[in-house]
Amino acid sequence: MTRLVWMTDIHLEFLKPWDLDSFLETVKAQSPDVVVLTGDIAQSAMLRSVLVQMARTVGVPLYFVLGNHDYYGSDIPIVRQAMKKLTEEELGPVWLPEAGVVELAPDAALVGHDGWSDGRYGHFFLSPVILNDYLMIESLKTTSEQERFERLNALGDEAAAYLRPMLDKAAQQVNHVFVAMHPPPFMEACWHGGKTPDEDDVYLPHFSCKAIGDVLLEICAKYPNVDFTVLCGHTHGGGTAQISDNLLVLTGAAEYGKPVVQQVFEF
Repeated sequence: MTRLVWMTDIHLEFLKPWDLDSFLETVKAQSPDVVVLTGDIAQSAMLRSVLVQMARTVGVPLYFVLGNHDYYGSDIPIVRQAMKKLTEEELGPVWLPEAGVVELAPDAALVGHDGWSDGRYGHFFLSPVILNDYLMIESLKTTSEQERFERLNALGDEAAAYLRPMLDKAAQQVNHVFVAMHPPPFMEACWHGGKTPDEDDVYLPHFSCKAIGDVLLEICAKYPNVDFTVLCGHTHGGGTAQISDNLLVLTGAAEYGKPVVQQVFEF
């Protein structure tokens, strides 16, 4: 029996050192065999240190993808290079885009990529929302909406291009594939305030990654006998979306300063 402990949007920069220690002991008390984090772990300045501390405390393999807040105060290429280096140093934390297909058990595997809200659901150019992402991440600082839209599209496309062959490979090996990402890949999974949005929701373009959703639909149709479970967060609203018979999306709830274990899976 393998125990996978999943967390998302834990925002550890909001915790005092003693509260962080207490939280990590709570995670360890879940007796995990593997820990999966789906982004918004801590802002860039302390990201590496908290990942290493968590890996040392829990003492089991720790796999993670990055969320938008993990880049705050820096830039996407810089943080990603740092996480690649951290993975290569073999100190415990493993950034999933560097891991490929991870075997969790004889019939279960894990793949993942940060993903990014790519602006393709809803009405991007009618949305008045200006996320802090667009002010605190160098790559997204621009006064041109069209340019920002194109940059978000590119980030979503990059994630989808990575995941397509990884999902295909995993589905050929096991009957249950866990997919870790940060933003929800479908409108139906963008839980916020206890409900999901409609097409006119002003936050929808900033909360979801259609490029990955399209790839998931493609792969799930290709492998109807393989179950896919997507673990994501970003919206801070928790909920479940059964997209198809073999595609389940779990969106984790979150509150700043109050990190929790989202769910424990046994398989």
